[in-house]
Amino acid sequence: MNIPENLRYTKDHEWILIADGTGTIGITDYAQGELGDVVFVELPPVGRSLRQNETFGTIEAVKAVSDLYAPVSGSVTEVNADVASGPELVNKDPYGKGWMVKVKLSNPDEAAGLLSAAAYRGLIAK
Repeated sequence: MNIPENLRYTKDHEWILIADGTGTIGITDYAQGELGDVVFVELPPVGRSLRQNETFGTIEAVKAVSDLYAPVSGSVTEVNADVASGPELVNKDPYGKGWMVKVKLSNPDEAAGLLSAAAYRGLIAK
């Protein structure tokens, strides 16, 4: 199971990489494995404001449809068009080419409440 140390995680299996006030968000390797083959991803438009823990889209797999939750509050600055047109990227490269959205953080302090890699490992080990 790939759980990069440089990311922060949610209990709902999203990850975020924060750099220069921008967060890149996706779902974890564990989440994509549990979902199975991803066939569709619905993402928000650029400019949409997100609140922490708010649903910002959906991900559909052969087995199920799941909501995507914002790990932090912010404004969507970029949407991964490659994932929208090729949702299998989420399965192939969840921490790279399979990212979902980028947001400009409106409250960077929210990231302090997210899980570290070690804490996330503990969560999925249960």
